[in-house]
Amino acid sequence: MSVVELENVWKVFGSRSADAMAAIKAEGIGKAEVLERFEAVVGVKDASFAVEEGEIFCLMGLSGSGKSTLVRHINRLIEPTSGTIRIMGEDIGAMKTEQLRATRADKIGMVFQNMALLPHRSVRDNIGFALELRGMDGYTRAQAADKALETVSLHGYGDRLPSELSGGMQQRVGLARALAADPEILLMDEPFSALDPLIRRNLQDEFLGLSQNLKKTTVFITHDLDEAIRMGDRIGIMKDGEIVQIGTAEDIVTAPADDYVADFVAGISRLKLVSASKIMVSPDAHAATHGPIDMANSYPVAGPEDDLDSLVGLSTGADLPVLIKHDDAVVGIVTKDTLLKGLQGGAEV
Repeated sequence: MSVVELENVWKVFGSRSADAMAAIKAEGIGKAEVLERFEAVVGVKDASFAVEEGEIFCLMGLSGSGKSTLVRHINRLIEPTSGTIRIMGEDIGAMKTEQLRATRADKIGMVFQNMALLPHRSVRDNIGFALELRGMDGYTRAQAADKALETVSLHGYGDRLPSELSGGMQQRVGLARALAADPEILLMDEPFSALDPLIRRNLQDEFLGLSQNLKKTTVFITHDLDEAIRMGDRIGIMKDGEIVQIGTAEDIVTAPADDYVADFVAGISRLKLVSASKIMVSPDAHAATHGPIDMANSYPVAGPEDDLDSLVGLSTGADLPVLIKHDDAVVGIVTKDTLLKGLQGGAEV
């Protein structure tokens, strides 16, 4: 069972959104016609995806692509015009007020770009604020806050005010606040985008380490493809409210769904993303053009999952192609020409 599942979710903004949605379904009209006929704006268009337990799923796109609108549907901060959202198998749209409140409090934590920390409250009290609203006693609340502070490497800062912390530390406080209730799901809306590059990278590293340890299911919003590639187990790319492609970083870089995605990934280095399995040719295909492999020679050897960076290292100074082996069997060949085409990002060979 998926932890988060969206099925055919639409969001149309405007006083005539219901009429617009009916016309979309009946006539298949597009975004421009919806605006012209109904003065309504399509914010999310027929979005469907599922996030598995412990997965980091990145939603990315340019400003106005609909990614932040879409993520706010997951905890029902925004109501969909049409479609279904399930949290751990339960339809969040069908939940009554008390059940929805409990789901948000117990199962979902959200981290924003702007932490909105309360300036007059200590770091510990900021982290425990949501727990306080749930009626948790002060001692238990402080214990949970201190545990969360330790998790984000801010042990000893509980009595400080937010103004006494750097931007990166305040961002950690926001993450600790989300973690304090031990939610199953984290929704992170561009949490690091306002930070300096070095601090941002450090926090990315810290979050990836936390994710491995805590196994939180995460939907991570970003406009930065480099960040999406670094953070996401899978990536969904959005344009004009529509998810145009979902896949691993390797899938998206090697097989972009359309020109829009291709433009997005054009400047991305393939060295650490593309594996040997994506560029190798079969032993038979290699034999047809170069002759059979002479196993008496000492060929460099790699595995199907080894990246282009590893293959470059093996090929440098070697006259022979790289044999790609799986369970001691040769399953593919990478020549220098094949490797160059893989690095260039041209047609698969």
